[in-house]
Amino acid sequence: MMKTAWKQILNSLEKSLNPSLYTVWIKPLSGTVEGNRLTLCAPNEFVAGWVRSRLLSAITDAATEVMGGEPRITVKASLEKPVKPAIVRSKPKVREKTPTARHLGLPLVDTPKPITAQNWRFSFDDFIVGSSNELACAASKSICDSAFTSDHLFLSSGPGLGKTHLLQSVGNHLCNMSNRRNVRVACLSSEDFATRMVLAIKGRQIDQFKAQFRQNIDVLLLEDVHFFQGKEKMQEELLCTLTALRERGCKVVLTSSFMPKEFSGVDNRLVSRFCSGFLAHINRPDMDTRRRIVEEKARSLQVNVPVDVTELLAERITTDIRQLESALGNLVLKARLLNRAVTMDLAWEVLENYAIQNAAPDYGHIIDFVCKSYSLSHDELKSKSRKRQIVLARNTAFYLARKHTELSLKAIGERLCRRHSTVLKGITKVEREISQQTPLGRQLEQTTDRLTP
Repeated sequence: MMKTAWKQILNSLEKSLNPSLYTVWIKPLSGTVEGNRLTLCAPNEFVAGWVRSRLLSAITDAATEVMGGEPRITVKASLEKPVKPAIVRSKPKVREKTPTARHLGLPLVDTPKPITAQNWRFSFDDFIVGSSNELACAASKSICDSAFTSDHLFLSSGPGLGKTHLLQSVGNHLCNMSNRRNVRVACLSSEDFATRMVLAIKGRQIDQFKAQFRQNIDVLLLEDVHFFQGKEKMQEELLCTLTALRERGCKVVLTSSFMPKEFSGVDNRLVSRFCSGFLAHINRPDMDTRRRIVEEKARSLQVNVPVDVTELLAERITTDIRQLESALGNLVLKARLLNRAVTMDLAWEVLENYAIQNAAPDYGHIIDFVCKSYSLSHDELKSKSRKRQIVLARNTAFYLARKHTELSLKAIGERLCRRHSTVLKGITKVEREISQQTPLGRQLEQTTDRLTP
């Protein structure tokens, strides 16, 4: 039963986590389940520490699903000493090609290489331009032009407003326009960059890692650079990488949910480097842009959507383009499964699963909603408690206040008796869980989608 429970937890994690995260950090673990306690044994303290700091929340969610109720989880490093071999005459042992990895207990994987993207998900052709994003779109197109005065671009926006779309479009355009057979583009998340760096250090291949990102690419497309907050060594490596790329005249596009001035725990030199290129912020789309997004998505799905349905979707989902497209996609799928036409009645049924809004909810409404969702009082939400449920509720409040109000990070923190840096970290945590679609991320998405004014 204990072995079965751990296998089920592993299966859940394999489905919910990024494949590289699962392979590198989860697969080497062994697990023991006793009652409501899950004990994880890592091959060494390095792996154990990484799992504790980065993956404990995902493991807790997976274990809760399997074991029922929130389990008590311990992550420890193996203390077993190698057994001395008996003194017998035998052939000399063949030296392993990767002794460092064996010694560390890490999976034997090659040092990750920069991703040369070939199948881009987005292009400029399918990006709908409006007053909220025209500057960011123009800058993204211009950086593809050698006449543009800056080779560095920093894109900022809330979740689901198009910064990933523009980042991918830059890579797509540069690859299509290049006179090389394979243009050297590295497109990856900041977390992926950090994981590759850690593996390179532990595999004693940091020189190869530096060469890959400083010398062997022409374009760096890096998402969610706020991930580097508080990570001094990684910030130093990123700064050196950006400096080297600038000296070589390479193109760099960075994205974040925050503008550089809002960062906390980031070296001033790196903030200065972020600000040295062109900065563009994407605002929430207006009604006309949302309407055109629905129309373009309907054309791509090859379905006839009545004007009144288009208007309804555009009116009710106002703050997240990704959610708007998802609602239309689900509406079309439901109509096809039921062999029915797309109608207003069907649209209303689908919208019950989304955050429908006539106006953006104010701060007070958000706090009331969070307290009700997590069964907390206002005083508990503002308290110093570090209980997991209360921290999760606070992070949800930070995320929703940032998404739906014009309050600054400092103002949000002051209202909940927290520092600017705490607010920023909480929002980042929620965004990461939602984007990775972990069990917790799906729970958070369902909770935030229920918010109505």
